[in-house]
Amino acid sequence: MKNKYPWVSAIAGLVVILDQLTKYLVIKRFFLHETVKVIPGFFSLTYVRNPGAAFGILAGASGAWRTVFFITVSLAALAVLAVLVRKSADRLPLVAFALIGGGAVGNLIDRVRFGEVVDFIEWYYRSYHWPTFNIADSAITIGVGLLAIDMLFPRKQEEQGTAKSD
Repeated sequence: MKNKYPWVSAIAGLVVILDQLTKYLVIKRFFLHETVKVIPGFFSLTYVRNPGAAFGILAGASGAWRTVFFITVSLAALAVLAVLVRKSADRLPLVAFALIGGGAVGNLIDRVRFGEVVDFIEWYYRSYHWPTFNIADSAITIGVGLLAIDMLFPRKQEEQGTAKSD
């Protein structure tokens, strides 16, 4: 695929901008742990800080070690994504890599600035609450889902050739 870098960078950049803009608005307009019910019984905006990874993994580890660990892992993941983008010619994986990369950068910015990640999207039903997350987390999840679709439902060789020539 010719000229894949500008649009892959644009998608990743858009994710970073949306992620950081929404986090900025939450920080400026909410108190920590404040909740605004958007759809009562289902969806709220709740400002929290997550020192760990997804679902609070490693949240109890010491602050300095945890921050260095997550920054190192994020940079390594971004390096791997850069190689994968360079080697890939198919549109779907490239979009997935852009979403994952943009999400990783969005959360990396938080880790560098705050030592933890700003989360605010909360889905719940009755007493069940999905862990609070953010736009970057959503982009990473969608990107991983697209990669799973690409791996589970491979296209025929001629379809791949068409996608590569776009």
